[in-house]
Amino acid sequence: MALYEHVFLARQDLAQAQVDALAETAAKIITDGQGQVVKTENWGLRSIAYRIKKNRKAHYVLLELEAPAGVVAELERQTAINEDVIRYMTVRVDAHEQGPSVMMRKSDRGERGDRGDRGGDRGERRPRRDDRDEMGA
Repeated sequence: MALYEHVFLARQDLAQAQVDALAETAAKIITDGQGQVVKTENWGLRSIAYRIKKNRKAHYVLLELEAPAGVVAELERQTAINEDVIRYMTVRVDAHEQGPSVMMRKSDRGERGDRGDRGGDRGERRPRRDDRDEMGA
């Protein structure tokens, strides 16, 4: 059986219990079709990049699953019908990630380093507008 990651965004006005019920419904569709849910992660209520159906935030849920293609097609069909789901995406993967997903790892965040110099690859800093005025430019 193939490995998949299925992420869906639920409306912002749903309670956490309703979001969990949506995840359980998706898991039931998978198990009824002879597949299995390897891992379920609830990423919580997060801001989205642009408004979708008048929602500025959404509950994010990830399901890592192992199932035949027909089961995934049925899962996507049922998800598309559901009014509480505003977006979904299913991706086939070669292997599931061990441990928590990148979205759940807080230790990886903030390791970008210092970006204060703004020098780019050359390492030099362009003069700001204030500096140019002093130089007479």
